[in-house]
Amino acid sequence: MTNQNVPATTPRSREQLMDEWRAARARRHAAELGGEDFRAACDDIARIEVEIARIERAMDPPRV
Repeated sequence: MTNQNVPATTPRSREQLMDEWRAARARRHAAELGGEDFRAACDDIARIEVEIARIERAMDPPRV
């Protein structure tokens, strides 16, 4: 279950991504371990974390 409400190509701020990240972590926590929803939430978390890292590297100075 990916975030189908917001297309992946829509630019989002770090704050919006952090909100999505928290929601994905809550979904993962509520899902059955190893189940389809659990794996989908893990995939969403990874995708969101990559976007957050991209934004933080682009900051001046980079937020590392």
